[in-house]
Amino acid sequence: MIENGTADDPVRRWRASAGDPAAVLLDGFHALKHALRFHGAVRHVLTSDKAALLALADELAGDLTGTLDTLAEQVPAATLRTLVPKVHPTGVAALALRPDAAANLARLRETPRPAPVVLLENPRNLGNIGAVVRLAAGFGATGVVTTGSLDPWHPNAVRGSAGLHFASAVERLTLPELPPGPVYALDPEGVDIRSVTFPDDAVLAFGSERQGISDELRERASALVAVPMQARVSSFNLATSVAMGLFHWMSRTTAAPAAPGGMTGATGPVLL
Repeated sequence: MIENGTADDPVRRWRASAGDPAAVLLDGFHALKHALRFHGAVRHVLTSDKAALLALADELAGDLTGTLDTLAEQVPAATLRTLVPKVHPTGVAALALRPDAAANLARLRETPRPAPVVLLENPRNLGNIGAVVRLAAGFGATGVVTTGSLDPWHPNAVRGSAGLHFASAVERLTLPELPPGPVYALDPEGVDIRSVTFPDDAVLAFGSERQGISDELRERASALVAVPMQARVSSFNLATSVAMGLFHWMSRTTAAPAAPGGMTGATGPVLL
């Protein structure tokens, strides 16, 4: 859809919106799909092949075909390449607005909370942040908090989460600003995780990929817990550790995370 029949209009609107500090780049179909399903404020959708985009929506997300037909505007592939760092194989990119920080903080600080908050202390890899956000959304965690210099809403992190930042509360805070609740920090010196039950209002804390948890976080922790690991293996990937922590929490509860449309329960591998 091109307003006023002028091909340049969507490009000018895109460039104007991209300068907004609250703008979030949605790179590819799956990031856009999840932003729409979880009520993200999607402002612009550009594609190099609208017919192919709608066919993909029909195949993978029929609930969104009509919405995408309204939102998506077609531009030449060469033009799209000038607007994004690298065009996704699905040939679509979108801009959305980052959720209101105050609303996210209220959700994170709600008491009692129905599910834990994941804390990543000073993570150093944006892809890892995105993978953790995706896990948090899948397990139904309340949100993900990061500390340190990396913005958890960086486009590379949003790409890694497939847009599931919009399904959770994702914010960067300092340790003194942590949401309330007992802090369970994963650390090799902790007690076996299998002997611990995480309460729903827990903060599950994970240290940086290289250095682990800081002395400050260690002092704030209500308990240190460790995941059993084969001798001579140095560590698990950060996202793998988070997955084990969240699965351990969920396996001790009776509730299953809710899927879009109100469905609950497990499914096979989801690659959408």
